[in-house]
Amino acid sequence: MATAGADLIRQMAAGDRQAFALFYDRHAPVVFPLILRIVRERADASDVLQEVFWEAWRDAEGYDPSRGSPEAWMITRARTRAIDRVRATRRRSQTFVAPLDEAMAAAPADPAGAAAEQAADRGTIRSALGRLPEAQREVIELAYYAGLTQTEIADRIKQPLGTVKTRIRLGLERLRDVVKTSP
Repeated sequence: MATAGADLIRQMAAGDRQAFALFYDRHAPVVFPLILRIVRERADASDVLQEVFWEAWRDAEGYDPSRGSPEAWMITRARTRAIDRVRATRRRSQTFVAPLDEAMAAAPADPAGAAAEQAADRGTIRSALGRLPEAQREVIELAYYAGLTQTEIADRIKQPLGTVKTRIRLGLERLRDVVKTSP
């Protein structure tokens, strides 16, 4: 069965639309539920499914059967694109700022004690961030305050992705230790 799938991919690479239709019919029933489980919205899942199969058509020439079956190739693509969609949706929703009137109406009355506690927490975090080496502080602030992914941070600061990941991990470990020891 994997050979038949690999044959369809080879035919797709040659521009065979009928092979693509057969490939779609074979793999969409497996790929769509996976995407839907990740993105949770049927319309978004349909969009992601279309993206995944467009990429499969466009990149069919690059398929390497020694690296996995056609099913694994499609499932990996589907999972990656679905996660990308969730991250993009989350990022858009986090950057949306409600107009002042809506924000005030939706905000519950905050007792003075809770506001003071939040201010103290912000001060603790700011102080802890100030104790980090500049390189670690920069990547953590870009990740948490600017909402950038590790890849976007690496692009912005012109550093390898592995370096960014290490700086974030070490910085978060240091922050945890500093916050634990704070009064």
